Amino acid sequence: MTTAQPKPTKRTTTAAKSQASAIKQPANKVAIKKTPALPPTTAVENAGEFPVQNQIAPFSVKKKKQEKAKVIRDSFSFPEQDHHKITELKKICLAAGVHVKKGEILRAGLGLLTNLNLSDLLQAVEKVERVRTGRPKSVKKLN
Repeated sequence: MTTAQPKPTKRTTTAAKSQASAIKQPANKVAIKKTPALPPTTAVENAGEFPVQNQIAPFSVKKKKQEKAKVIRDSFSFPEQDHHKITELKKICLAAGVHVKKGEILRAGLGLLTNLNLSDLLQAVEKVERVRTGRPKSVKKLN
């Protein structure tokens, strides 16, 4: 008695289809030329016998992706007036067709401050209002 292969149903998986097509099609053999094996000597021993070009590794070097700058989360306090100024700057940029985030505005300001000379920088810092650090004290609610 011979064993018959089950007839594929309409719902065959892609793995079953690829397996069935692999059985039906003969494998094409491609002749691969092998490079002759080098004698088992170290590169240090033969360093003087070969030119420098032959000592370079025969593999391609993958380019490394540029590493992204590390983003640091921080928290700080703003006076309400400065927060409104940032909001106004965002609205101005949006009216000009540029969507900008609060952090991008702050980074743009840092870029402008770093281009100032020392005396202009000190004048700009003196104009900034001092703010108490830390979280504000919460007010207890009476029920």
